[in-house]
Amino acid sequence: MSKPPSLGLPPTVRAYRLPTVRGEFAVHDAGEPRLGTALLLPGFTGSKEDFLALLDPLAGMGYRVVAADGRGQYETGGPREESAYAQPELARDVHALTAALREDGAPGVHLLGHSLGGLIARAAVMQDDSPFLSLTLMSSGPAAVAASQQHRLKMLLGALGVMEMEEIWLAMCELDPVEAADEDTPPEVAAFLHRRWMANVPEQLSATAQQLLGEPDRIDELTAALSHRAEPLPVHVLSGSEDYAWPVPLLDETALRLGAARTVVDGAGHSPNAERPEETARALASFWGGCGLSR
Repeated sequence: MSKPPSLGLPPTVRAYRLPTVRGEFAVHDAGEPRLGTALLLPGFTGSKEDFLALLDPLAGMGYRVVAADGRGQYETGGPREESAYAQPELARDVHALTAALREDGAPGVHLLGHSLGGLIARAAVMQDDSPFLSLTLMSSGPAAVAASQQHRLKMLLGALGVMEMEEIWLAMCELDPVEAADEDTPPEVAAFLHRRWMANVPEQLSATAQQLLGEPDRIDELTAALSHRAEPLPVHVLSGSEDYAWPVPLLDETALRLGAARTVVDGAGHSPNAERPEETARALASFWGGCGLSR
């Protein structure tokens, strides 16, 4: 779970519901596309707010940056049916969001996925890479999450079947108060984390938890899917210097296998977007700046 340091919207950020051919998605939209447009996908139990601290810096660097709640996440909502959250369906949502952004004249979109969002982003690229200028996998590994996180996910899946969302939230706070909301968390952020948890569609949490548990290693598949291109799609693997979901050496290896650019943000953990936003924004802008606006 990413924990945004604050919730105030900078003057550059617009909050609204973006219409697409697959429904409306709640977004935070910042900046003008002087140098390009980027779409940011949050991770498991996350939301667009996880990127708030990135939006203003990236807008100031010349990018239009759009962070979206996925289907069943926080303010987007979704059906009470697990099949709606199968990975191919979520990847099609990414293409719908991308198409909506390109209607504003963007020649292509820089795609970024954090954690679970990275698994969904690469699935979207494997469906059709043509709308994308680049792919950034932020704190997102090649396959299922580490064993410690698998244990937590299995506990959550068991709880979703027998407990109410409020009961699960209280249990999460007791089990890991730092991850949920500890005494150092600003009151408004603590209230937001609770509100966001309660707004998530349980079937979305169940379906995506199973994806994190069972995701196969698709790095070779991604490489093969991009091999037809005359020019390789630029890929970027970015993480903090520590990561509980995928060990940093595994992320290093992922970058090597992909022939990808690699950024390690010192002092950050699983959420460099929230923990070291300025450094992360500079790394993203540097990477995107080397990709060009069009192919």
